[in-house]
Amino acid sequence: MKYKREFEIAFVGLKPGIHTFNYNIDDSFFEKFEKPEFNQAKIDINLSLDKKSNIFLLIFKINGKVNIACDRCGDEFELTLWDEFELVVKIVDDSLVEKKSELDAEVAYIGHSESILRIEKLIYEFVILSIPMQHIHLDDENGQSTCNPIALKFLNQNNSNQQSTIWEKLKTNKKLKIKTIRYA
Repeated sequence: MKYKREFEIAFVGLKPGIHTFNYNIDDSFFEKFEKPEFNQAKIDINLSLDKKSNIFLLIFKINGKVNIACDRCGDEFELTLWDEFELVVKIVDDSLVEKKSELDAEVAYIGHSESILRIEKLIYEFVILSIPMQHIHLDDENGQSTCNPIALKFLNQNNSNQQSTIWEKLKTNKKLKIKTIRYA
């Protein structure tokens, strides 16, 4: 796959001040990276780069949609993404880039010899971070789950059967002594 130069910002030629870049990414963007847990991505990235002397402030605004499997019922659903990430990039001596990067995870460092800021990996990481840890269908306007009703019925049935079985086993366990504590 050919490396896409659209995710390279030649910052040397940029005047100090705010510069805006827009990117539209889909599933093809993620082919270069570890396969994500979603598909049918349609994501817009708005990048604001505030260039100052030896420092940049980057603000990534992520808006879009992806299809992802529901953790509850297993059916795919469309998840709306909206997030914002800020990153400070400092220009330092080339010999200090690796050492400083190890010490400070909140700031990115590039060397004075660099003339291009590569943001492809940053975009990937920020999109992945914008996916919530738990993926569950949203409730409808009446507060009812929009998950697959057959899967919900099966889960509820198994859950209630399992809980009653556990309690019955605990009640009939002769080795288990339940002590009631009364407070005066």
